Amino acid sequence: MNAIVFEHVPVAELPPAWRARLASMGDARVTVRIEAESDAAEAQGAAAFANDPLFGMWRDRDDMADVAGYVRAIRAPRFSNDAAGDVAGGNAAPDTGSK
Repeated sequence: MNAIVFEHVPVAELPPAWRARLASMGDARVTVRIEAESDAAEAQGAAAFANDPLFGMWRDRDDMADVAGYVRAIRAPRFSNDAAGDVAGGNAAPDTGSK
């Protein structure tokens, strides 16, 4: 598959829709890669992923019913200023349970 690559392109010179998505980058320069997509390859990849035996391996975990909440709880100690997350200090991550 052939690709076209443009390097060191100022964000200001990109199409308006792209500039809007990259507005936070200011006057940065980016690399743009353009290549054709294959619909068949994409569909086959999604099907292969869904048939993987690891897909959904935690679906029956009651403690992970709210995935976003679960992840937020286990990440919270990393972002506190009181040395949370230190197991010796008694601030261990929530019990994940094992089934």
